[in-house]
Amino acid sequence: MDSEALVQAYREALPEYERLRDAVVAHTTRLLTEAGLNIHHVTGRVKRPGSLGDKLRRKPGRYTELEDVTDLVGVRVITYFASDVNVVARLMEEHHLVDWDHSIDKSRMHDPDRFGYLGVHYVLRAEPDLVPELPGARYEVQIRSILQHAWAEIEHDLGYKNREAVPREVRRRFYRLAGLLEMADEEFMVLHRMVRDYAATLPARVAEDPESVFIDAQSMKYLLATSPVHDLDEDLAAALRLPVLSGWSDPERPQRLASLLHYVGVHSVGGLLRDLSRHGAEVRQFGAALMPRLPETWKPIGGLRPGISLVQYALLRACANPALDPDEVVRVLDISGRGTLEEMVAKVREVYGQVTGHSAAD
Repeated sequence: MDSEALVQAYREALPEYERLRDAVVAHTTRLLTEAGLNIHHVTGRVKRPGSLGDKLRRKPGRYTELEDVTDLVGVRVITYFASDVNVVARLMEEHHLVDWDHSIDKSRMHDPDRFGYLGVHYVLRAEPDLVPELPGARYEVQIRSILQHAWAEIEHDLGYKNREAVPREVRRRFYRLAGLLEMADEEFMVLHRMVRDYAATLPARVAEDPESVFIDAQSMKYLLATSPVHDLDEDLAAALRLPVLSGWSDPERPQRLASLLHYVGVHSVGGLLRDLSRHGAEVRQFGAALMPRLPETWKPIGGLRPGISLVQYALLRACANPALDPDEVVRVLDISGRGTLEEMVAKVREVYGQVTGHSAAD
């Protein structure tokens, strides 16, 4: 079949190839999700008929059937870290028939003086039932980290496909840039391991030396699930006859709570635990009196968010300290609901006076 006939056949079959694209993207996404991998994104594309025509003209006689062209459908998997590229690659190998004659793992072709990214390109054979009209069709999967992807996109935009394409006077800068990106990829992986290790050691560090543990999003996430914060949340919820929404999905809440505690002058886990031990009863009493006055903060979601006791604790400190402002607590947590900020702060100050017998500091 000549080039024009191949392009025409492709135009007629394009709907099936688009269905194949959608099917393999969904299939790949499902595999990654089931494996528990945190991936930046998965995208798919089909080759434009004009691009196929260009390819056929560049390589006359190489392709006689559409099945000979392995990149009519492409999937791109972008990972956060370079180490995950190999994890995804092994997953592809385990669950697909790989066409090794047309696949390439650039991470295994690492010359010390070359430039370019270290992504993995596989040509895989689709499961026959994905698109019955294209049983066993081959498609390309590219796996890159975010920084490898950035390099590839810039390189492509500049039109430099290989070493010889780069003018000699700019080649050195390409080498330097490639080295910087590779170092950045490695540093991101180190940071990722450090964060993971930090979270793993938190229970032991909190138990042994809580004063040395800084209040941040990681330590706050741990504290929300343990005593005394978890117990105070449950006690307050019981007093109000409301549930604690333990499955509440709000990944930013630990960070907001950490920012709130810093604002009211609490920076270490040890300091927080000491204060909660001393003033836990007051926190419960204040929260039980305040929350019925603020139904707009919990009625729409049907219960109390994790860390609600820390919010009451911070409000107490803000009301007692003239250098602090309850307004800021409300702003940080975005809990103004349907009422105005002034109305909510007025209620907080009023309840503080009723519970403690003191006026809120101005």
